[in-house]
Amino acid sequence: MQPIEIYTTSTCGYCFAATRLLTQKGVSFVEINLQKHPERRAEMVQRAGGQSSVPQIFIGTQHIGGCDQLFALERAAKLDALLAA
Repeated sequence: MQPIEIYTTSTCGYCFAATRLLTQKGVSFVEINLQKHPERRAEMVQRAGGQSSVPQIFIGTQHIGGCDQLFALERAAKLDALLAA
């Protein structure tokens, strides 16, 4: 299984939805809360190709995008294969 990282904030409903889906899938992930670690925001923006909104989700070295993109992968039945790779 590839490592999963998700940049979040505590007050973001989309962040909560994304982490809930990953939890329901039974995968472990590293959550980087930008309110607790604001110094990591520049890192996120660089890794996400300039995207500054949260969540920003990475599976392995692949940038997935945000919550909408994560759920689109789930609806297309592509998320499980990506998580298992």
